[in-house]
Amino acid sequence: MAKNIEPKLRKIGEYLKLEDDTVFTIPEYQRAYSWRVDHCDKLWQDIVDYIASESKDRYFFGTIIINCQENDTKLGLIDGQQRTTTFLLLLKALLTCINAEIEKTDLDDESESLCNGLKERRRIIMGILYKAETEEISDKPDREKDYEIYKKTAILENYSINERYKTELKTILQTVDYKEAKTNVIKIPYKQKDNKYTNFFRNFKYFYETVSKLSASQLNRITKAITNSCEVIEIKSWQVEQAITMFNSLNSDGLPLYDADIISAKLYAAAEQMKRDKEFNELWEELLNQIDILNKMGVADIDSILMQQMYYERAVRKDIVTESGSVNVTTPGLRRYFTEINNELIKHPFELCNGMINLAKIWKKVSNYPIAQVLFKFNENTKLFLASYFYRFKEEEISEDKVETIFESILRLFAVMELVDTGYSSKNFKTFLFREEVKFVDKAVTEEEIKTDFDNHIRENWNEELIKNEVLDYDKNSLVYLNEYLFAKEKGKKFKLSDKPDIEHIMPTSGKNNQEIRRDAGINNEDEFKSIVNKLGNKILLEEKINRTLGNEWFRTKVSTYLKDKTGYIDSVYPIACELVSKYKNESKAYWKKEDILKATEEACERIVKFIFKN
Repeated sequence: MAKNIEPKLRKIGEYLKLEDDTVFTIPEYQRAYSWRVDHCDKLWQDIVDYIASESKDRYFFGTIIINCQENDTKLGLIDGQQRTTTFLLLLKALLTCINAEIEKTDLDDESESLCNGLKERRRIIMGILYKAETEEISDKPDREKDYEIYKKTAILENYSINERYKTELKTILQTVDYKEAKTNVIKIPYKQKDNKYTNFFRNFKYFYETVSKLSASQLNRITKAITNSCEVIEIKSWQVEQAITMFNSLNSDGLPLYDADIISAKLYAAAEQMKRDKEFNELWEELLNQIDILNKMGVADIDSILMQQMYYERAVRKDIVTESGSVNVTTPGLRRYFTEINNELIKHPFELCNGMINLAKIWKKVSNYPIAQVLFKFNENTKLFLASYFYRFKEEEISEDKVETIFESILRLFAVMELVDTGYSSKNFKTFLFREEVKFVDKAVTEEEIKTDFDNHIRENWNEELIKNEVLDYDKNSLVYLNEYLFAKEKGKKFKLSDKPDIEHIMPTSGKNNQEIRRDAGINNEDEFKSIVNKLGNKILLEEKINRTLGNEWFRTKVSTYLKDKTGYIDSVYPIACELVSKYKNESKAYWKKEDILKATEEACERIVKFIFKN
C-alpha cells in the first residue's frame, strides 16, 4: 500500500544528514547542475544578511521534493537538486577552511573555546558529508585519516542523462584541501581561466575564497547558523508522477520542469518497467548529444524536436483533418499530447527515441544544404512541416536532390508570405500547410504531386503582377538571401552561407561621404535617397568581416582589386559580390548609380517572381 506524502520542516543539518544506507540521487530525467557563481553569491548574501539581522526565527530556503525508492534508501531529488548540490559544495568549503583554521588557532584560554567550537563544526560537517561517526573523527585534521573517511561513502549519486560531469561533486568532496581539489577536477578543453572549470568547481571555488576571508569566530558562527538555523520543507513522496505534479504546482525554486523533462521521465519509467532502463539512458543521451549539435547550429532544441514529432504523429493519424474534410489547425501542448492525447507513444520509448535520433541526424545533414540555409531565414514554422517529410527517410538515404522539390515548394510559399499582408495563421498558409502535411508523411504521395499542389495554390490565391509590385517595393532582408541563392543557380555558381553573413548596402545608407556618393549616383534629394537605398537591388550578401572593414566606402573602393591593407568584394565568396568585381574591375573610377539600383532591383524581381510562380 502506498505511503502518504510526508512534509517536514527540517534544519539544513538534519535534512542533509542521511542514514548509512541512504543516498540522495539525481534522477535520469533531471537537468544538469546549472547554478552559477551569481546564484551562489545570492545564497551567501542571504545567509550573511540573516545572521546580521540577529533574528530569532530560522531562515527558510524553500521546499525540497523527494521521490523515495528502494525501501526509502534512494532519495530522488525532484525539486532541490540545485540547492542540495550547492549546500554540499558550501559545506565542503567550510570544512576545508575550518580544518585550516583549527591547525593555526593558538590554544590559549581565549581561543580554546573557539577552537572547540570549530572542532564541533568539523565533526558535524564530516558527519553530514561522509556519514562519519563522532569517534571516527579526530580532533585535529589528519590528512591520512581524513582521506580514509572522505573516500569511504557517497552522499549523492547522479544518474542524470543530461549531466556531463557526474563525478565532479564526488571528486571535490574526496579531496583534503583546496589545492588538491583544483588539481583533480575536470578541465574543459579549449576554455580559458575559470571557464575551463565546471559549475561544480567554480561554485566551490567561490565559496572557498569567500569563506577564507572570515575570521575564526565568524567561520564558527556562520557554519553553526547554516546547519542549525536554516531550514527547508522536505516533502517525501512514493510515486514519481505524484512528486513531479507537486513540483509543478509548488515550483518552490528555480525553473519549472519543462515539457521535455516530464516526457523523458515518463519514457524512462516505461523503459524501467521493461527492465531496459540502462539501455534507454544510453539512447536518450545519444538523442541529447545529437540535439546539442543542432542547438549550437541554431537549428533545433529538445522541445522543438518533440514538437516536430507531435506534428508528424498528428499527420500520420490524420488528427488534423476532420471527417468532413476541414482542417483543425489548433495544436495541443506537448505535455498534454504525449501524456494524455496520444500516451500510447510513451509505451514505446525506444521506437520514439530512435525516430527522433534519426530526425536529428537528418537535420544535421540537411542544414548544410544551401536551400535550407535560405529557407531558415524566413520562418521557423517551416521546420515543422519539413520534419514530417523527413520521416520518409533514414538519415543515410537523404540527399540534396531528393529534398530540393519539397524545400523549394515551401520556400516559394514563405517568400509569398514575406511579401503580402496576411500572416502565417491565415488559411492560405497555416491551413494549407496542415492539409498538405498529411501528404508529406505519406510515401505513396510523390514529391511532384506535392509540388503541383503548391503550384496550384500559389497561382489560385495570388496575382503575379501584385507580387511583382511587392518585390519592387520590398525593403526588408529575407529576400536578399533568396535573390543571392537564385542568382547563383542562374549563373551556375556555388552558394553557401558563411558563419556570419551580413546584409551589405552597395550604396551606403550613411557615412561621411554620403552626400558626394548620392550626387555621383544621380540622386537629387533625401526623400529620393530613402526611397531607393533599401531596395532589393542595392543589397547583397557579404561576409561580416569584409562588411565591417569596408564600412561606408565608395563603390569603386569596394570593387577595387587594389585595396592595400583593406579587404573588399574581391575577397567574398558570395556570387553577386563576385559578379560586381568582375563587371567593374577594369573601370578606373567605377560608380554605382540610381539606374544601377533600379536595374538590379528589376532583375531580382524577375528571378524571384519567376521562382515563386514557376514560370
